[in-house]
Parts: sequence; structure tokens; C-alpha cells
Amino acid sequence: MTSPVSSFDSARASLPAGPAAGGDRARLGEAARQFEAIFLRQMLSAARATDFGGSELFGGQGEETFREMRDARFAEIASGTGAIGLAASIEAQLARYLGTEG
Repeated sequence: MTSPVSSFDSARASLPAGPAAGGDRARLGEAARQFEAIFLRQMLSAARATDFGGSELFGGQGEETFREMRDARFAEIASGTGAIGLAASIEAQLARYLGTEG
């Protein structure tokens, strides 16, 4: 049985050698930001799922949809500004496998 690390190293060996094109690094950065936005959206969704026993003033499907949209937009903005830092960490870690150092 191969370890996950050795499997990852063998996958890395199949990547082209040398510095990655700027387009690859830009796509990696965008993918990292999108992942961070999804992660933040899931965190907000889990936090909002908590029920403290209070009744909501308006409630209903419309309010739930609005909250989901608001959380999604907040997550996009937060990941775009780099305030959380998760995207930068992901990009730096994965850039090593593109052959570039960030």
C-alpha cells in the first residue's frame, strides 16, 4: 500500500518541470480565492443553523434565501480582499507544485 505522500509525490513528478506560466499561477490564485469563499460560506451557513429558540420576526423561505445570498456575497468579498488569509496560504502551498516560489 502506498502512502498518501508517496502518491502525491508521484503525481507531482508527472507535472511539467520548470517555472509555471503566469497563467497557471493566476488560475491557482483564483482557485484558492474561490475555495476560500466556499469555505467561508460553509462556515457562515453552519453558524446560522444554530437555533437559540427565539422566533424570527419575518422568517420564511424569502429570508432564508436572502441570508444565503448575503453570506455568499460576504464570502466573495472577504476572500477577494485577502483579509482571512486562507487563499494566500493555499496558493503558496500549491505554487510549489507548479515549480514556482511565491
